[in-house]
Amino acid sequence: MKIISAFGASALFLSVNTFAAEQPEILKSQDVFNLEYAADLNITNDGSAVYFIRHYMDIYSDKKLGNIWKVTQSGDLTPVTTGKHQQYGMALSPDNKRLAYISTESGKPQIHMRWLETGATGQMTNLTASPSKLTWSPDGKQLAFQMFVSQKPQAPVSLPGKPDGAEWAEPAIYIDDVYYRFDGGGYTKPGFTQIFVLSAQGGTPRQVTFDEFNHNGAMSWSQDGSQLYFSANRNENFRLAPVNTDIYALNMANGDIQAVTDRNGPDSQPVISPDGKYLAYLGYDDKGTNYENAQVYVRELSSGETRSLTADLDRSVDSVHWDGKGRGLYIQYDDQGKTLLAYQPLKGKAKQLTDKLGGQSYGRPYTSSEFDVAGNGTVTFAYSAPDRPADVGMHKEGKDTQLTRLNDDALGHKTLADVEEFWFKSSADGRDIQGWIAYPPGFDKSKKYPMLLEIHGGPVTAYGPHFATEIQLYAAAGYVVVYINPRGSSSYGKEFAQTIHLNYPSQDYDDLMSAVDTVIDKGFVDENELFVTGGSGGGVLSAWIVGHTDRFKAAVVAKPVINWYSFVLTSDFYPYFYKYWFAAKPWEDLEGYMQRSPISYVGNVTTPTMLLTGEADYRTPISESEQYYQALKLQGVDTAMVRIPDAPHGIYKRPSNLMSKVEYILWWFEKYRGEKSD
Repeated sequence: MKIISAFGASALFLSVNTFAAEQPEILKSQDVFNLEYAADLNITNDGSAVYFIRHYMDIYSDKKLGNIWKVTQSGDLTPVTTGKHQQYGMALSPDNKRLAYISTESGKPQIHMRWLETGATGQMTNLTASPSKLTWSPDGKQLAFQMFVSQKPQAPVSLPGKPDGAEWAEPAIYIDDVYYRFDGGGYTKPGFTQIFVLSAQGGTPRQVTFDEFNHNGAMSWSQDGSQLYFSANRNENFRLAPVNTDIYALNMANGDIQAVTDRNGPDSQPVISPDGKYLAYLGYDDKGTNYENAQVYVRELSSGETRSLTADLDRSVDSVHWDGKGRGLYIQYDDQGKTLLAYQPLKGKAKQLTDKLGGQSYGRPYTSSEFDVAGNGTVTFAYSAPDRPADVGMHKEGKDTQLTRLNDDALGHKTLADVEEFWFKSSADGRDIQGWIAYPPGFDKSKKYPMLLEIHGGPVTAYGPHFATEIQLYAAAGYVVVYINPRGSSSYGKEFAQTIHLNYPSQDYDDLMSAVDTVIDKGFVDENELFVTGGSGGGVLSAWIVGHTDRFKAAVVAKPVINWYSFVLTSDFYPYFYKYWFAAKPWEDLEGYMQRSPISYVGNVTTPTMLLTGEADYRTPISESEQYYQALKLQGVDTAMVRIPDAPHGIYKRPSNLMSKVEYILWWFEKYRGEKSD
């Protein structure tokens, strides 16, 4: 734009500002590339500063990248690393003088070190596979980490007669393992994840576990460095008992491994107290249900006496950190769609500190957060707000402070959807259900708006009042967006989550329809302009809805399960799904599987329904979408299928894939918006 004169410039700015006042600048799908969020928070011993990964979306590589930054209590921001790399797994040394982290700076993930006093940086390893879970020894002399160690494939057949120089087809691939592919990782190679130890001065890492088990749980050193505690599933039948992990102690001198816990159920996240007397960990007794609350256990190492500190807390604890004196633990758990931080003393009741955690799931409004604790009790956490992805927050002396505002430049001039909480009674049984409404920018309650019902996956997960690009984009397109936590969601206690045990999708349908009716009764929704979508478990429920009602103008069923029989036999984590979501194997209960499958009700569908799934999705394989697409075609229902190339179950991990998902959903809905129903 070329400005001719001062007078012309004034007139131009006046007209632009006048237009902006009438037409607020709204979020667009390409704005996803401007988003940033904080993760891998490490607070210094004195609580004066926080090191974190500042993740951003690179528009050229279409990937999430990140660099290390430092923020002080006063909010001063300083870059520690720069460049277009993936950096993660950061760990601050006990003396706070070094920062270990994993970076792709050399092309492949390697362990790097930053000397904070001098600013020197060095690559510490030349590994053949990706390291993870960097864990400092208390004296700062060693780093424990984990890495996959491959084994040579054992092909039972070798084709004879191949002459030199012949170009035959690639050889057949022989598979005999229970887990042969994983969502996001593709087809597996033979081998196991092992534990290694690396000198903080560099050199060759030393492998310290060798058994044919995967050692991929959290780790914690004893105070004298003689033992390394870790969680793993080292049971003989570990492949078919996927949640039966225990805590083990590895003797660093002789490599001996001893079980610390031994029960049927998952024990994980071992953390040694600062005085070395206690071991804290999370766990529960496996009762074969779809959900149990993870409790905080503390074991006195000298006596072996173990007790739960949170037996009376009807919520599942996600993570724990000891205080500086070993008198209690800081704990994180979800409650009514929010993530809370509390202090749990060794004796007495927990005290809630803040409910502002979250914001790390920027695609959809899931609960997702982390925290770290300084020696003086100052806590840093991922700070959540409905209009921003995660920032760095701090809790000190009973007060919360937001230290960063990473997205004010990208979102501060945008008019975003206001998010409002609401509660209602389910028509199924009068149960109280929580939900949220995202209002379109410029919302006028005297007008009528189309409604978009968006349904979460899991199914035992939770939405909340957190920033979500997808929700904001739907609202920006003019929809009143409704999302709720139907029965079976987490963050409302064990009974609520277990209402879907062995009967999902249960009465979720009634909860969802009651939410729609409640919002319609508010008077600003056009009840002839209703749309529905959801992914994963939300895809199941979207397909279930169109098989049970024709009140929606159009639907988009994303990465769904359509046929529970075929899903259990094609999904990557099938030993878990059949065991905890059903009472029998598929061929032992055909009727039960099919009664709960949306495919059984496809004959009722008249709603125009589009399918959308990643082609590399091994959690809810695209064959599920293909079944429904072909069934709808046979029924003469208006349908389409969108396949996202190379995308796993987490479609949003590549920003352009998130854009594709939202743009296709909105295009499909706009196609039918305003059409008269028959």
